[in-house]
Amino acid sequence: MRIGILTGGGDCPGLNAVIRAIVRTSENRYGSSVVGFRDGWRGLLEDRKERLRFDDRVDSILARGGTILGTARVNPEILRSGLDRIQQTLDDNGIDVLIPIGGEGTLTAAHWLSESGVPVVGVPKTIDNDIACTDYTFGFNTALAIATEAIDRLHTTAESHQRVMLVEVMGRHAGWIALHSGLAAGAHLTLIPEQPFDVEEVCAMVKRRFQRGDSHFICVVAEGAEPKPDSMTLREGGVDEFGHKRFTGVAQQLGAEIERRIGKEVRTTVLGHVQRGGTPTAYDRVLATRFGINATDAAHAGEHGKMVALRGSEIELVSLGEAVDHLKVVPQNSYDEAAAFFG
Repeated sequence: MRIGILTGGGDCPGLNAVIRAIVRTSENRYGSSVVGFRDGWRGLLEDRKERLRFDDRVDSILARGGTILGTARVNPEILRSGLDRIQQTLDDNGIDVLIPIGGEGTLTAAHWLSESGVPVVGVPKTIDNDIACTDYTFGFNTALAIATEAIDRLHTTAESHQRVMLVEVMGRHAGWIALHSGLAAGAHLTLIPEQPFDVEEVCAMVKRRFQRGDSHFICVVAEGAEPKPDSMTLREGGVDEFGHKRFTGVAQQLGAEIERRIGKEVRTTVLGHVQRGGTPTAYDRVLATRFGINATDAAHAGEHGKMVALRGSEIELVSLGEAVDHLKVVPQNSYDEAAAFFG
């Protein structure tokens, strides 16, 4: 069999571990060959590829962040209109099964291909942990560890200067990184997209903490967090070429509002792409490797139109249609658990 693979969307710790597992399993278990397409779906549209073998280069990428295949975001409309061209590229290269590794956008495109008759097995990847039908996606654990360490470090400087500190982490529509890093690092408040916040309540919480003699206040803010209507107004950023809302820095704007309302000095730290980079944690390396092995097995077993998923401690297969039907967001009970430590 000839397997095609690509890594789409934003980069993520653990992508190389999946590539390595697919190549090794294909060669050693099945005697199959692997073709990697460069820069995600763009490589398929433009027929840019390379043969991947389990040599020293591929064997050494387990602990490396990013992706040796490169990645890129492609407008969904371009993908939709280019499905025939993608199918032709796969046919020209003799690809029997395609294994796309990516998040919501990549897996949605994989579902489109599957519906048009292309054999596809998806692998879920995102630091946001927002793909439905899987308990965790690889990359999340690494991003969480980076965010937690950063908040740990901010506690000491905030204590020294008796400051309010806001830490903005990634999370457009789902607040999993914010929720878990805030809980793990002992933040005094966490704001996530699923729970619109009231600025008056935030200010009241800050004031109460200092009034009782505490030395600092740490608040973790997901980039997609929004205030309640009439609470405060965020700057408009429009939308980008992919139809995504452009964020204008909610933590910075909230910090300025807190300073204006209660006169307390606020400092803001935006972690940004630091959360995506560097060496994946041991957990993400293992999960990514298991996903790669099981995706390869599914490809050879004819289990197409599926996505590998972590359910408890086992890797299972779920339909791509079910996986991309909705995003996995933070439920109320999980936020309530974290809220027990607010203030």
